[in-house]
Amino acid sequence: MTSAEWRNNRERGSVLLIRIMTFLSLALGRRAGRVILYGIAGYFFLFAPRARRASLDYLPRVLGRRPRARDRFRQVMSFATTIHDRLYLLNERFELFDIAIDGEALMMARLRTGGGGFLIGAHLGSFEVTRAIGRRQRGLRVAMVAYEDNARKLNAMLAAINPVAKVDTVALGSVEAMLRVRELLAEGVFVGMLGDRTPGDGGVMDVRFLGATARFPVGPMRVAALLGRPVILMLGLYLGGNRYRVVFEQIADFSGIGRQEREAAVREAVVRYAGRLEEYCRAYPYNWFNFYRFWT
Repeated sequence: MTSAEWRNNRERGSVLLIRIMTFLSLALGRRAGRVILYGIAGYFFLFAPRARRASLDYLPRVLGRRPRARDRFRQVMSFATTIHDRLYLLNERFELFDIAIDGEALMMARLRTGGGGFLIGAHLGSFEVTRAIGRRQRGLRVAMVAYEDNARKLNAMLAAINPVAKVDTVALGSVEAMLRVRELLAEGVFVGMLGDRTPGDGGVMDVRFLGATARFPVGPMRVAALLGRPVILMLGLYLGGNRYRVVFEQIADFSGIGRQEREAAVREAVVRYAGRLEEYCRAYPYNWFNFYRFWT
């Protein structure tokens, strides 16, 4: 990623549109709501040239062949489905979904220690389904860390879908934010971050990813290293229909890392994160939702 291109992509839709879609989906049910969804996905497929270029850049890398139109539509439809399912998950309609969990024992063991930790995700699959696991499991609290603009958009979107649903969101960019993250960790809260986008060109490193060089942010790992906490990869992979696979997998532990070794440990963790992301992309190719120029 050579610039903050993703920040310049305006969100398609508005709070009013989200409210209308939420009302219709909850009133008609998930099956009927998906009929509308095909129309929305079709519009995005036909009239979003930037996303089409990004898809044509990504899919050959992961499929190992030239993608067909149905491959591109399947990726768009997977994206639209995870957004649509967010409406039900935020309204705690968990019974609508078949969710398999890998690594739950890891999360429970960390929960018992009471020290919290960092959950690092990606724009691969559904982040909301991983938070649904947190709301379903007693004692497991998850707070989201995001850059200020994204935090504001996230809160507006959540309020539009379910005004009662409260999510701890910390806006990065100040000393106070770091202090708040430290407080949450001390309370045993898991702090969620997305590790595949950055607001600018600073604080990135070049990593080999799907056969070419991509830029990954080092900020999330640096925060975890400074606060001396483990980092757990979390992904909510869409499998089709109403099925999801949630993955929790430890990829770094910065507790006990000295200042001299910290930077090397951070860079090693970023490479490991990108490597695991690549493996899951190859296993679930239509779950990649970075619809912008990702490779340098």
